[in-house]
Amino acid sequence: MTNTAPASATPQHRYTNALANEIETKWQRYWLDNGTFHAPNPVGDLAPGEGESLPEDKLFVQDMFPYPSGAGLHVGHPLGYIATDVFARYNRMLGKNVLHTLGYDAFGLPAEQYAIQTGTHPRTTTMKNIDNMRRQLGALGLGHDARRSVATTDTEFYRWTQWIFLQIYNAWFDEQQRKARPIAELIEELKDGRRTTKDGRVYAELTREEQQEAVDEFRLVYRSNSMVNWCPGLGTVLANEEVTADGRSERGNFPVFRKKLSQWMMRITAYADRLIDDLEMLDWPDKVKAMQRNWIGRSRGAEVTFTATVTDGTAVPVTVFTTRADTLFGATYMALAPESELADQLLADAYEPGVDERWTGGAATPREALTAYRAAIAAKSDVERQENKDKTGVFLGTYAVNPVNGAKVPVFAADYVLSGYGTGAVMAVPAHDERDYEFASAFGIDIIPVLDGDVSEAAFTGDAPHINSANDAGLDLNGLGKEDAIAAVIAWLEEHDAGVEKIQYKLRDWLFARQRYWGEPFPIVYDAEGHAHALPESMLPVELPEVDDYKPVSFDPDDADSAPQPPLAKVTDWIEVELDLGDGVQTYYRDANVMPQWAGSSWYQLRYIDPTNSQAFVDLENERYWTGPQSAEDCGGVDLYVGGVEHAVLHLLYSRFWHKVLFDLGHVTSKEPYRRLFNQGYIQAFAYTDARGVYQPAAEVEQRDGKFFIGDMEVFQEYGKMGKSLKNAVAPDDVVADFGADTLRVYEMSMGPLDTSRPWATKDVVGAHRFLQRLWRLIIDEETGAVHAQADAALTDADLKQLHRTVAGVRDDYANLRDNTVVAKLIEYVNYLTKTYPGEVPLAAVEPLVVMVSPIAPHIAEELWARLGHEDTITFAAFPTFEQKWLVDDEVELPVQVNGKVRGRITVAADAAQDDVVAAALADERIAANIEGKTVIKKIVVPGRMVNLVVK
Repeated sequence: MTNTAPASATPQHRYTNALANEIETKWQRYWLDNGTFHAPNPVGDLAPGEGESLPEDKLFVQDMFPYPSGAGLHVGHPLGYIATDVFARYNRMLGKNVLHTLGYDAFGLPAEQYAIQTGTHPRTTTMKNIDNMRRQLGALGLGHDARRSVATTDTEFYRWTQWIFLQIYNAWFDEQQRKARPIAELIEELKDGRRTTKDGRVYAELTREEQQEAVDEFRLVYRSNSMVNWCPGLGTVLANEEVTADGRSERGNFPVFRKKLSQWMMRITAYADRLIDDLEMLDWPDKVKAMQRNWIGRSRGAEVTFTATVTDGTAVPVTVFTTRADTLFGATYMALAPESELADQLLADAYEPGVDERWTGGAATPREALTAYRAAIAAKSDVERQENKDKTGVFLGTYAVNPVNGAKVPVFAADYVLSGYGTGAVMAVPAHDERDYEFASAFGIDIIPVLDGDVSEAAFTGDAPHINSANDAGLDLNGLGKEDAIAAVIAWLEEHDAGVEKIQYKLRDWLFARQRYWGEPFPIVYDAEGHAHALPESMLPVELPEVDDYKPVSFDPDDADSAPQPPLAKVTDWIEVELDLGDGVQTYYRDANVMPQWAGSSWYQLRYIDPTNSQAFVDLENERYWTGPQSAEDCGGVDLYVGGVEHAVLHLLYSRFWHKVLFDLGHVTSKEPYRRLFNQGYIQAFAYTDARGVYQPAAEVEQRDGKFFIGDMEVFQEYGKMGKSLKNAVAPDDVVADFGADTLRVYEMSMGPLDTSRPWATKDVVGAHRFLQRLWRLIIDEETGAVHAQADAALTDADLKQLHRTVAGVRDDYANLRDNTVVAKLIEYVNYLTKTYPGEVPLAAVEPLVVMVSPIAPHIAEELWARLGHEDTITFAAFPTFEQKWLVDDEVELPVQVNGKVRGRITVAADAAQDDVVAAALADERIAANIEGKTVIKKIVVPGRMVNLVVK
């Protein structure tokens, strides 16, 4: 792959890989030594020096937080980083103060697993990986402000992560004001009686312990004994978003089980409406907005109360949420989430005689049936439970009364009902819901249509007038359409205290704890009674202890009965601590869990703004300058955020939630963290598998007679995302060594639109290199090294037209991240100049060219700029502008039709009158030959488009 040739055949000053590497090393050192990409802040350590001023216009460009992988980078990783660098460099040339840096998301499960695999401490491997990634990215000439780079593992960084956690912990969501407020304000309102506790008790009449528990029920961070995703193979619990559709861990592909545990939760559901509604303010791809809306899952409906009578005769209300209350008359059974407490509450002691055996699962009692059923479904994911066509469940031995018609309907536990959505109970209307229809068919339950449609073979899910939907208590839906029927039944339910209108969400609160070592410790301690106490800010950071044994307690991956045992629980001298939290020195116990890796990435853009501030996580004046709203309608945030669409839900939703809490509490002026989002595509490559389906190294594959081999073994080609697992990765180090960083940059930017995936082909990299060689040759004599540009040569009209059109197109493309068409336009312009000026080229033609090339190929541009006589870096050279007059054609070529068929073409002045156009057409030899001996009866001229002569 190396771009070399015999020394005798290569001119001394040709742009080769060796010269490219030399130039690139030189200018990277220059940029570093001169702080070329340092962006000043309004105030603080990074403010302008004496005599310097802050540029009026600014731009904050950000890449999604990378994880420093031990495997190093492949050429797919820098795609987005190069694109943001190009955008940042272009905007610097427009005179803007550009903040562009890169940090590292270095806590979390991947780093810990890699450390365990290699037998080294996570800190050692993480720092080594960061150093390697910095080296690799540094070789690409990225214009980052190195002073602003952070890692989530930096003590000073996670000090502020812990501080933000405390702000959220010490806050509550005021439903009336629709915003977070300090918990101290809630306590004052509870004390003076303006507000009661969640259960209606008077705060002043409670004991101190009861008061603390009452306040904790309001906090945005709380402990909950709830169903979690327990992964024995990883030894930790996972958020819903970290579990694949088939019920396995996204990291490691281990089985995941639903289990009840006491865990820290964040009340992200309080912000569900704002998280949906504020999407309208964002310049984000529609696809990402849709994914967030679907994940939050806001739906309007009704909560309906059925009544079940349990064994001891107690009437138990069973509330269900439904978006189709109009189908209540067709509800013929109820289904509960098997793991719900309600299922235990409604269990009958025994089945009534004659119960269908399909309902009992072969068990003698409802309790025996439910216990066996729970064990059988423990390993099923939420998605698998909902999408499985083979419906399963067990009868609880209890019946509930349908409020609209008094019918007794059986109550089942069924795995297609999830405890996380609604009330964990559903009213089943088999005639008009596919899953209910499948369940009812399997269990022999009545299917009663209440919409006028055919249900003989499947559920009718369309819209139709209502039937079988009336009672003797004034409710008659028969003949009504959907919306009228829903309104009528909700009004009837509210009038009869049997239901209320309700808005529901699929979004669940954020599980915010991991049973790992490598993460941010919680700034929380527990007293002897197990009550949580937030540490004062003066005690931050709570540093992660250095330990030799950081491995998690892992279990048999299939051991659903195992329970988490965090590694930090073993560090007793760190867990147990003597503190004075206001009541004298007492013994407290630290939390052995750590925060999830999403913690640091939920706010890192704010630390980029003020990385050296020891007094605040970000100074408000600096935050206002870089991310504050620019108008009354603007939400504020980072000006351009580039990353993969795979973060559409996890990172972006969490980050928006944290940011909104910080906004509510007055710590930031921006309402959203990221004003504009751009999703880049992937670089893909051919991968190869052997006969067993095992991936083999793509670099070792040879093609012979249309087949592929490694040695004598045939392998089979497929196409996929470049990466270590497919063994098809190409290291950027190799490309840089063989062609130079600028060639890699030009090639990646020219491969196609940034938002689409594109195939990597090492053999095509040479095309980008040849373009740079032509650019170099245009200005530098390959034999002597002299600059052959004429300083006093005037440009012709043709030159000016070509130059100004290139400038106009390139400016527009750079502004809109169309770097592939930038490259195409620059190649076209270089080819024009090469053809037009085989000797010396006018300086006025090439200086703008070098500036236009600079954002994409900065090293060669810097070198050429210097050789053209400039003493300052090209980084801040003014980007060329264009004159409109050179964008307008003087002449146009028009097709000439005779009786609708093109018979020739003419060239006329762009502003020629119609009579002159017709005269030119008639004078053309080809046209004249086609109309000889005929009469022109009609002359049609479409200005700038065509001429049509109708002859007879």
